[in-house]
Amino acid sequence: MEHKMNTVDIDTTNMCSHLRHKLMDNDGIYHHLWQQINDDPDLTAVVRSRQLHIYRNGKKVLVLKGKAEPQVIREDAICHLLKEKER
Repeated sequence: MEHKMNTVDIDTTNMCSHLRHKLMDNDGIYHHLWQQINDDPDLTAVVRSRQLHIYRNGKKVLVLKGKAEPQVIREDAICHLLKEKER
């Protein structure tokens, strides 16, 4: 059975406020990544240390931070989305 990630299930209360705006606001620089997490059943995310850790099939691929640069752990399609937005 395919489990679809529901970003509503992510506890954003412990997320850095800067990061929350970048993800949740329609004009936020990470908003397209937030949508991708919702649309891709292989992606999951969890808030740790006020940052958003993104996983594909259980392996960490990306850490989004509020004020600091995103940390790419593994090359992944979602990381390419991040780079496209920066251009």
